[in-house]
Amino acid sequence: MSGEVSQDALYANSYINDGFVEDEKRREDEMDPPPPEEPTPASNKKGLFRRKRKEPKEPVKLVGFFQLLRFAKPPEIILMIVGLLCAAANGVTMPLMNVVYGHVTDIFVKSAQPFNLTGLGNVTNSSKCLINPEIDIEALMATRAYYFVGIGVAVFIVGTCQVTLFLLAATRQTKRIRERYFHSVIHQQMGWFDTHQVGVLITRLTDDINTINEGLGEKICLFVQYFCAFIAGIIIGFINGWKLTLVVLAVSPLLAGSAAVWSKIVVTLISKELSAYAKAGAVAEEFLVAIRTVVAFNGQKKAVEKYESNLEEARNFGEKKAITINVAMGLTHFISLGMYALAFWYGTKLTVDEPENYSIGRVLTVFSAVRISALSLGRATPILESVARARGAAYEIYKTIDLPRPIDSSSKEGHKPETVKGDIEFKNIHFSYPSRKDVKILQGVNLVVPRGKTIALVGASGCGKSTTIQLLQRFYDPDAGEITLDGHDIRTLNVKWLRENIGIVSQEPVLFATTIAENIRYGWENATDEDIERAVKEANAYEFISKLPDKMNTMVGERGAQLSGGQKQRIAIARALVKNPKILLLDEATSALDTQSESIVQAALDKARAGRTTIIIAHRLSTIKTADIIAGFSDGVVTEQGTHSQLMALKGVYYSLVMQQNSGKTEDRSESSEDDSCDEDVEEESFEEDPVYAEILHNDVEEHGTYQNVSLRRTGSLRRRSSKKKKTKFLKKPADKENKEEEKLPEVPFKRVLALNKPEWPYLLIGVLASLVGGAVYPCLAIVFAKIIGVFTEIDPEVKRQKTLMFSLLFLLIGGVAFVTYFLQGYMFGKSGELLTMRLRSQCFRAMMGQEIGWFDDNRNAVGVLTTKLATDASLVKGAAGSRLGLITNTICALIIAIVVAFIFSWQLTLLILACVPILSGANFIQMRATGGHASKDQKALELSGKISTETVENFRTVVSLSREEVFFKKFKDSLSYAYKAALCKAPIYGLTYGISQAIPYFVNAAIFRFGAWLIAHCYTQYENVFLVFSVIIFTAMNIGQSSSFAPDFAKAKASAQRILTLLDRKPEIDIYSEKGDMPGTCTGNIEFHDVHFMYPTRRNVNVLQGLNVSVSSGQTLALVGGSGCGKSTSIQLLERFYDIASGHVSLDGHDIKSLNLAWLRSQLGLVSQEPILFDCSIAENIQYGDNSRDVSQTEIEEAAKSANIHTFIQNLPETYNTRVGDKGAQLSGGQKQRIAIARALVRHPKVLLLDEATSALDTESEKIVQQALDKARLGRTCVVIAHRLSTIQNADIIAVIQNGRVVEQGTHSQLMQREGAYYALINAQVSH
Repeated sequence: MSGEVSQDALYANSYINDGFVEDEKRREDEMDPPPPEEPTPASNKKGLFRRKRKEPKEPVKLVGFFQLLRFAKPPEIILMIVGLLCAAANGVTMPLMNVVYGHVTDIFVKSAQPFNLTGLGNVTNSSKCLINPEIDIEALMATRAYYFVGIGVAVFIVGTCQVTLFLLAATRQTKRIRERYFHSVIHQQMGWFDTHQVGVLITRLTDDINTINEGLGEKICLFVQYFCAFIAGIIIGFINGWKLTLVVLAVSPLLAGSAAVWSKIVVTLISKELSAYAKAGAVAEEFLVAIRTVVAFNGQKKAVEKYESNLEEARNFGEKKAITINVAMGLTHFISLGMYALAFWYGTKLTVDEPENYSIGRVLTVFSAVRISALSLGRATPILESVARARGAAYEIYKTIDLPRPIDSSSKEGHKPETVKGDIEFKNIHFSYPSRKDVKILQGVNLVVPRGKTIALVGASGCGKSTTIQLLQRFYDPDAGEITLDGHDIRTLNVKWLRENIGIVSQEPVLFATTIAENIRYGWENATDEDIERAVKEANAYEFISKLPDKMNTMVGERGAQLSGGQKQRIAIARALVKNPKILLLDEATSALDTQSESIVQAALDKARAGRTTIIIAHRLSTIKTADIIAGFSDGVVTEQGTHSQLMALKGVYYSLVMQQNSGKTEDRSESSEDDSCDEDVEEESFEEDPVYAEILHNDVEEHGTYQNVSLRRTGSLRRRSSKKKKTKFLKKPADKENKEEEKLPEVPFKRVLALNKPEWPYLLIGVLASLVGGAVYPCLAIVFAKIIGVFTEIDPEVKRQKTLMFSLLFLLIGGVAFVTYFLQGYMFGKSGELLTMRLRSQCFRAMMGQEIGWFDDNRNAVGVLTTKLATDASLVKGAAGSRLGLITNTICALIIAIVVAFIFSWQLTLLILACVPILSGANFIQMRATGGHASKDQKALELSGKISTETVENFRTVVSLSREEVFFKKFKDSLSYAYKAALCKAPIYGLTYGISQAIPYFVNAAIFRFGAWLIAHCYTQYENVFLVFSVIIFTAMNIGQSSSFAPDFAKAKASAQRILTLLDRKPEIDIYSEKGDMPGTCTGNIEFHDVHFMYPTRRNVNVLQGLNVSVSSGQTLALVGGSGCGKSTSIQLLERFYDIASGHVSLDGHDIKSLNLAWLRSQLGLVSQEPILFDCSIAENIQYGDNSRDVSQTEIEEAAKSANIHTFIQNLPETYNTRVGDKGAQLSGGQKQRIAIARALVRHPKVLLLDEATSALDTESEKIVQQALDKARLGRTCVVIAHRLSTIQNADIIAVIQNGRVVEQGTHSQLMQREGAYYALINAQVSH
């Protein structure tokens, strides 16, 4: 019965599992690394456009099956054909084994029959030991054992070949698809990127191509294997007994059908659960990215409530999923055991009615062969699902690969003139962006730029200045008109050649995560070290680079995060100058610099402009007075052009802009906040003043090869945090894992993990009881199975019938019990698990929201890491609590019963079988795990390529403007080679594990039955006992092997529990939830900093404030000025108590702020920062967010909006105050976001207003109006202002100049000007341009 049983046993359970093995696996994969799964839903949620798009995409588009294989070359096609032949052979072996197994049973039964005939009285007395002398049971069994071994060897060979060959073919194709897709993406035109989200593209490159890999891999050959097993099973059934075959077949569709239906339902529920959690995950991510905003406005409670309300839906789907899976398993058991009952009852009838055609062996052969064919069909269905998913994923990817590329930098076509003179002309250019066809940007621009001249484009935000520059680089083609370079229409020129002759420095320079030298070399591939040094000197960056420990080899960090804004800008200028371009485009090139750096860089740019055609865009008009031509833009046309003096005389657009700026409202776009550039000076000083620090830094860099650990990253910079976050999310936090220094997690006893589930103890109790009963199902099933075979030694047909009927009904009864226990287990553990997950997620998020800001500055707590922790850790813990308890109970109960029964009936055979059990269980476990798809295992190997693709796609404009697509494509290809080689090496290993796991049961069967025959021949036992012992242990072992492969990974679950408990146990240094602290009745707004020393928690060795003393009385305005990195923004963060000071004290109305209630303190302050973060909800809700302690009325919202000069703009929107602002306010311009942020600060009626560069993101006109609004808002309030543009703060009551973390002078504007000190020098530096 051997193989048969084993296989049958395997199926008896396995079916339940196998029907769902694919879905379950999928569930585990989804759980393990949701960063990959989540980005799509989460990023789909980004911005309004995505959300609208998602609905109509319901009818899933698939590529044809053969189209899926379109990237297969002849070698892969041959591999796949051979693999399919092996799979077919493997499929046939399974039903073949049943034939051998039937013979084995017959031999055993025949050997025992004479014993019954001759000595009915001695049935129990084995001393008589009468064996049919005609049957040499040992010799016959030896032959059958050889059959088993032969089939086993064949299975091993074909099993190994099929999986290995298919995986090799899939790996090669996947690599090709990955490269083609990435190549296609980076060569798309810019308009395509405007309508495709970066996050989605990166997800496609990782998750979707992994899905294709799974569909192309061993899944196809497994399908063929199961399909052949199905066909062979039916054929063998009909040959050996067509009547029984028909009866069993009639019931089989129930089994296969129910499996297919349930798996469909489960897949739907899993995807619904994931997308429901994706919503909650996106909410968590949004709040974590904006943690400073949340904290400043006391919004923690609101954030937690919003997150919890989104969790509810995910919990409901999770419960439904757990119940469905278990009901399905229970039902499958019930139907399966019902089939046993029917087959044995009808089989017995046939052996009695037609003994010449049917023996017990034949009955078993037929029954098992047909069952196997039905089950194989059931197992094949989920595989088709996986192939269908691959076809779906391939649709979008192949579509992108096939897209035509009208502007293709990889194209060799187009004219490449020998020389470039630099005459540029725009003739009647009309243009609107592809993503917003209805908005006309340029409406007939005519402009001539003579060679070697400098032309400056000026005008309000949105008038088309930057667009003109983008058209010149051929990021887009104009809708009408033409642009010529030296008389050639640029559309006739080679795209790459054109871009290589243009040097560009944009407003927000992007650097890549490599060394300074490499970043500059991206400007020109063939640059020598001398060229780089020359460019660096021209860009005035030589001095600060030479002070860095590694000079040019200093790593700049992700997006240049290790450098200040000013430093990044100078490296970007060097990058543009290194190729000595004939045409130079400067888009706000100096806006990110502080006054001193700016004047030097401006001089460098003036030098660089000589002899080049230069186009400059600047908001700060003082920087372009010397331009040869100034062109004034208005509403998409050039309204005037001439020199500075000519245009001033005209009194048109330019004149009004100059007047607005001179009247004290200067302007320019996002001067990178001193937050960003804060480090520059600190860092330079600290190298000079603190050799110890320089040494530490140097050693650190030596050790880690990067600049990362002594991050000079400004912890206060909001933008940097958010951009860092985006990366982390898509890269599945590779860096963070290493950085964790394995996070020294405390040991958590199982008791403590269980205690997490304490509120659900009634569910757990019933679940455990159900598991206890469930554990007895398989041993009982095996006993009945052996007994029913024993019946066939009966000679009296009537006795045979009655006994069979009784045992058949017992099968049904066991099936009923199995159904009930599975259902109870599923419901109880599912419910308790989901409640636990939800509670843990909510507690973790609440704990995160309560941590001090310094905690978030730590790389180990980057947003991507925290969102992953919420998504995966909480759902993994349930695997360590309830369901694990159930599994343990079930296993222990089954094992005890099985072993006790086996030892009672034949201890010798039991010992042999027990020796084989670990091998069998192991084989089963390996197979279940190994067939779960290999994509996830190769994920780590792909992290490097993920990093490169993310960096390239996110900074696509920079890559394109530098014409470096091929360089990044090569880097991407190289990074894939490691993963590719690893996958090629792993394929044979996966093949071997599969082959071994398939073949082992055949060898074990051979050994057991051969030994059993020896025991019977030597009168140690009877054949019925052999079957009983064999069945009871094998059935139980198979069951345990499979259940444990389904069991959630306990090690992972435990680590997750440790991480969660560590987070929940952590006491924040500044606790927002604490009720402690004074809450004075009134707040007048007197602020004092007394001898304040401070350093950031992540950079303990850099003193930012070194004895700051400054105070401001109620109702006064204090302006803080000084170079980048002097500690201006830091002082505002200390006032908000984002951090605690090292020494000294900060007081409000004479109270040390540490003694005040934290929530009360923050409610007195209104903060407007340089780069405000808005939430993805309506404008009204964003303004209401200003005061989370009460419901803010619509009237108040409108009052605040009027004060911030945004009311009329909002009223003109179609949905007025209900307009959604998009992800981080993406649907609004910088100026609009800034004014909503001001309204948000004003709605809480703060006693103290903190303005950190609040108007820097606005164009001149908006700035003027907002400045008036701010002046109005300041009335009667204490106000602390930070500004780089000194003209905006000349009317402040006190101006304090900060240098090196202390105040060097303070007074009013006029007092400080008379003093001719530091302030006077700053003013002069600005006025001089």
